[in-house]
Amino acid sequence: MFDRLSALDASFLYMEDAATPMHVGGVAVFERPREGFGYEDFLALVGQRLSYLPRYRQRVLPVPGHLARPVWADDVDFDLNYHVRRSALPAPGTDRQLFDLVARLMSRPLDKERPLWEAYFVEGLAGDRVALVTKTHQSVVDGIGTIELGQLILDAQPQERVPFEDTWTPRHRPSRAQLVLDAVTEAVQRPGELVENVRAAAQDAAATAGKVAGTVGDLASALRTMVRPAPSGPLNVPVSGGRVFAVVRTRLEDYRRIRARHGGTVNDVVLTAVTGALREWLLSRGMELTADGTVRALVPLAVRDAELAEFSPAALIGNEVIAHLVDLPVGEPDPVLRLQHVGHAMAEHVASGRSVGARALLRVGGFAPATLHSLGARTAGSLSGRIFNLLVTNSPGPQRPLYAGSARMIEMFPVMPLVRNQALAIGVTSYAGGVYFGLNGDRKAVSDVDVLAGMIAESLAELGEVRAAW
Repeated sequence: MFDRLSALDASFLYMEDAATPMHVGGVAVFERPREGFGYEDFLALVGQRLSYLPRYRQRVLPVPGHLARPVWADDVDFDLNYHVRRSALPAPGTDRQLFDLVARLMSRPLDKERPLWEAYFVEGLAGDRVALVTKTHQSVVDGIGTIELGQLILDAQPQERVPFEDTWTPRHRPSRAQLVLDAVTEAVQRPGELVENVRAAAQDAAATAGKVAGTVGDLASALRTMVRPAPSGPLNVPVSGGRVFAVVRTRLEDYRRIRARHGGTVNDVVLTAVTGALREWLLSRGMELTADGTVRALVPLAVRDAELAEFSPAALIGNEVIAHLVDLPVGEPDPVLRLQHVGHAMAEHVASGRSVGARALLRVGGFAPATLHSLGARTAGSLSGRIFNLLVTNSPGPQRPLYAGSARMIEMFPVMPLVRNQALAIGVTSYAGGVYFGLNGDRKAVSDVDVLAGMIAESLAELGEVRAAW
C-alpha cells in the first residue's frame, strides 16, 4: 500500500487555485568562489542529496472517484534537469531584477504531474554573485519526514564537488485498479472516512481548510481573538495571480541593542518594526487610524511538547508550530509604546512554558529556518483568512556562514505564500549577523511593496533612536 497524503497535506492541494499557489519559496544569494560554482556544480549537489528526501522524487496520484485521499508514488519519469533549472539576468544583474524574477517565478503554480518542487540557479548578478530560488509545495514539507530543499544543500563547511551518478530506481506506478482497491480496503476499516473524502474533494476549498484546521495544533492561545474577525483594510482583498517581492536587510545587533534598552525579545522588536511600517504605509494610503487601531498578524511560533523534559527534534513536528494571533498596534504613534504593546501580547505565549527560544531552535540538529517557514505557512494555510490580516513568520538562523558546495551564502530571504484574500505575507530570517525580511505581495493590492519594505528599515531606525521616557 502506498503512502497516503494526510488530511492537512491533501487540503493544500484542494485549496490551491491559479491565484493562490500553495508553495513556499526562498531566495539565497551566494559569493561565487575563485574556482567557480556553476549550474553543473549545483545540479550535482542537489542530485547527491535527493537520496535523503524520497518525497522529492515522488508525485501525487489522485484516487479515482475521490474514494480516498491521494497517494505519494515514485515519479517513473523523474527528470532532475526539469526541477533544477538554469536562469540568468542580463549582466550586471541588479537586486531589483532578481526580485522581479522571484515574483514571476512565485506566481506560477507547480506542475501537479511531477514532484512538487523547483529550484532555479540564477547567474549574472553583479559582484560575481549567484542566487538560488526554491519553490516547494506545502503538502511536501512536514519538518520531520521531509524538510525544505534549501536546508538540504547547505553545509557548515565548503564542500568539494563529488561526481554524481544517479542510480535511483523508481518503484512501479500503481494502477487505477490498485488505487481503488487500497481505498476500498481502507474504507472497510474506517467507513466514515470514505464519505469525508468524497465530500472534502467536492466542497469549497475554504470548507476543506476548516475541516482539517484541527490537525494543525493547539490554538488555545488564539481562541479569544478568533471569535471576532480581523480588522478590515487594504490587506484583505481578493488576490490576483501576480506577485511583487521586496526585501529588507538589517543587522541583528540593532535588534539586540533595542531589546537591551527597552525590554522584550528580538522577535518583539521585529514585530514592532513591522507595526511601525504598516502604520506609515496605511497613512500613506489615506487611511484614518484611531488610537486603538490594529492590524492582526498570524505569527506561527514553535513550541515544545509539554510532556518532554528536554527539547528535541522529535518535539518540532508539524502540529507543534502553533498559530499565535497578535493585534499589532498601528494606531499608536509612539514607537516605544508600540513595542510594549507587542511585548505584552507575545508574553502570554512565553508564559505558557512551551515556547521555544531562538537558542533552543539553533541547537536542534537538522533544523533550519527554511523548514520552520514552511511549517508556519502550513499553519496559516489551514486557517480562515477572516481572522487575520497578514502572515509574519520569524525564524532564527545560524550565525555562522553556510555553504552550497564551495559557494558561501551571504543572504537568505523567505518567500511566504499568499492565501485567499490575503494580499501580503512577510518572512524574516536571521543569518550570520543579519536579519533579512522577504515581503511577498499581491501585484494589484500591494504594488508598492518596495515602499513598505523601506518603511520597515525606517521603523527600526526610529526604535533605535528613541529613548524611554522614564
